[in-house]
Amino acid sequence: MDSSIIAAVISAAATIGGVIITTKASSKEIQHKLETHQAVIDTKIDNLAAAVNKHNHFAERMPVVEEQIKVINHRLEDLERSS
Repeated sequence: MDSSIIAAVISAAATIGGVIITTKASSKEIQHKLETHQAVIDTKIDNLAAAVNKHNHFAERMPVVEEQIKVINHRLEDLERSS
């Protein structure tokens, strides 16, 4: 075989090897970044869910508080009338 053909085959093999190694390293880096971002998103979703639960608890209690205020207002009106 001609030496230029052998050199071209060796060069092509080295290039393909380099591309494979670079692609694997890049893939691992991207995977790591995706996992990190997913962890951040999961944490934010958990915090948001906690805030929603807190709000829902507040929303459940507000009608009770409003009813208690109505009762207190009626009592005050009764006291003012009897005075």
